[in-house]
Amino acid sequence: MFKRDLDQDRKWQALLEFINGTLGKKPKDLNGVLFIIGVQELGRGFAHFSKEEKQDLLHIAICKVLSLSGYYALEGLDQDGWPHWKLIKKLPHFDLLEQEKLLKQHVMEYFEKELDWGYEAVREPGPGA
Repeated sequence: MFKRDLDQDRKWQALLEFINGTLGKKPKDLNGVLFIIGVQELGRGFAHFSKEEKQDLLHIAICKVLSLSGYYALEGLDQDGWPHWKLIKKLPHFDLLEQEKLLKQHVMEYFEKELDWGYEAVREPGPGA
């Protein structure tokens, strides 16, 4: 595993622990974190959502986090208050692993910018330490 991947994984685990400490439940995976972001962006708090609404919440979250790099822009809200996004620039073609890395990177950036979460990298002791 590359150092960059290891650093991203450590930061991701720290984010999951932050969410656990904040909400009292640790998301199982990326989709769990995206669901939380979708609920946050909808602005109604946690509620019972239908399967279709859960899929819509994941879409909202993906568009929101990718908007941080200019891939999407918010078009507005529909009559029910659900945000709608417009694709601004084409997403790079990645395999599934690269897609997941891209989303995780943007999710962590979302938490840093929108929710003031900070990550302090744990320094590995150098030689002779």
